[in-house]
Amino acid sequence: MLNDSTAEYYRRLVSEGVGRVARTVAGTSRPFTGVTPGELAPLVDGIDLDRPLGDPAAALDELERVYLRDAVYFHHPRYLAHLNCPVVLPALLGEAVLSAVNSSLDTWDQSAGGTLMERRLIDWTAARIGLGRAADGVFTSGGTQSNLQALLLAREEALRLLRKNSPTPPPVSEMLPKLRVLTSEAGHFSVLKAAKLLGLEPGSVISVPCDGDRRMRADHLARELRRCREEGLTVMAVSATAGTTDFGSIDPLPEIAELCQEAGTWFHVDAAYGCGLLASTTRRHLLKGIERADSVTVDYHKSFFQPVSSSAVLVRDGATLRHATYHADYLNPARSAEKRIPNQVDKSLQTTRRFDALKLWLTLRIMGADAVGALFDQVVDLAADTWRILEEDPRFTVVTRPALSTLVFRYSPGADAGGADETAVDLANLHAREALAASGEAVVAGTVVDGRHHLKFTLLNPETTTDDIRAVLDLIAGHAQEHLASSAARRSGSPAA
Repeated sequence: MLNDSTAEYYRRLVSEGVGRVARTVAGTSRPFTGVTPGELAPLVDGIDLDRPLGDPAAALDELERVYLRDAVYFHHPRYLAHLNCPVVLPALLGEAVLSAVNSSLDTWDQSAGGTLMERRLIDWTAARIGLGRAADGVFTSGGTQSNLQALLLAREEALRLLRKNSPTPPPVSEMLPKLRVLTSEAGHFSVLKAAKLLGLEPGSVISVPCDGDRRMRADHLARELRRCREEGLTVMAVSATAGTTDFGSIDPLPEIAELCQEAGTWFHVDAAYGCGLLASTTRRHLLKGIERADSVTVDYHKSFFQPVSSSAVLVRDGATLRHATYHADYLNPARSAEKRIPNQVDKSLQTTRRFDALKLWLTLRIMGADAVGALFDQVVDLAADTWRILEEDPRFTVVTRPALSTLVFRYSPGADAGGADETAVDLANLHAREALAASGEAVVAGTVVDGRHHLKFTLLNPETTTDDIRAVLDLIAGHAQEHLASSAARRSGSPAA
């Protein structure tokens, strides 16, 4: 164990591990090896965990075979798939420190300075959003947990108001079936998951249509708010999105905020992806209206280039966090609050919790917010350049112009496809993505738009260039064309060219 007598051994051990990782990263020429579950599983299954190797070097050798060699490396400029970012070095320094000290951010007597540093970062983020002096929040494991906690607070506030405004307060079992959540049809699935966990009825999440840019339509939202009111339903929250997963679209936040205020409805903004704009010196205006939210989700481990996990949920009125507060005599008795002892567990859905805030703290203290914002601006600029490339390339169609750094597109060869129908082109896009991953030369994501398979670039690496983009598009087109030719040959009974 780490203590005063093992400190030097700890330093050597971690140095050796870091050295292995550094050498692996330095020698990585592809984002992925293309290994399949069938190839890797026997190696992992063949390890006898009841027979320790007893030697760190041997364990690290084994780790290279079962993990490091075949890991998916997000730092590579041709990893273009999901919302996984390369990480800035100050955050890795923070990761090393917090893992060794192992503070638990639930109570003051387990974290001391860590508690105050996390609170300071929450205040800093709330100020960047513009939530006001009464704002508060807490770090979470990610956007899914943040959305869950925000909707929990919204539910409890809705129930509180229903009781307050009823001559005879109805039981919860009577109120829950009438609660509704309105969100964009392009919103994150975690809203649906949260509704289920919160005991809401199936169908309680109502999907609001989007416009051509995949932004929630405010006129349709107004219509749904009115319909729910006329049917005696309570809209407990409207969940807008600042950076949808597939399109990076930002809902019209000012218009939605206005409708929520008129309806007396909790306004939540899922900015897990778009929160990087908070640090941008040129694009902060894209989040106009977020300052009117009742709650906001941010994922620093997306657009602040932090290691997983580093996220938070923030609220305009810190008093609403009481809905997540439980007092345990052994941990955070009520007398602690009376003595104004700052226990973060009073705000969190978690009890034991890592000091993930340290990574962001060191990033801001070493690099500064402007530098982080500049990195995010770079990938947004790259997305704009990539959109122009796709628009000019007859082999592809792109769904919408990006607001952030995500592009959804489709290999769509038209007349050059030899009469291939849309289903055949669907299969060609699927094949291209799989063949690309199998080669390990690049990794792209996929999604379905209007019933058709599409490909997706999620650009979060400032080191990615337009040359990388053009090269990956050529690879995609080559795999898709090969698949269409093979399929046509099979249909005609002749060998493919």
